[in-house]
Amino acid sequence: MGEAAAQYNIHDAKTNLSRIIERVEHGEEILISRAGTPVAKVIPLRSRRRTGRGSLRGRLVLPADWDSDEVNEEIARDFGAGG
Repeated sequence: MGEAAAQYNIHDAKTNLSRIIERVEHGEEILISRAGTPVAKVIPLRSRRRTGRGSLRGRLVLPADWDSDEVNEEIARDFGAGG
């Protein structure tokens, strides 16, 4: 079972925001409470950044006709731009 999240009251959270962010960056979850009742949770964001050019290589599969006139016309019709 996981360890309980650290808890700060609102005043302490404002005072220690930099420390809280640093802990969250290392994977911790932090609860913020008002009068002893949790009202918010600060959690780490999952990175969705691409690592660089070509980072999707091998993950995308395009059909041979992906850029054909027929496909482009069909897409244009789907968006109301073609006849």
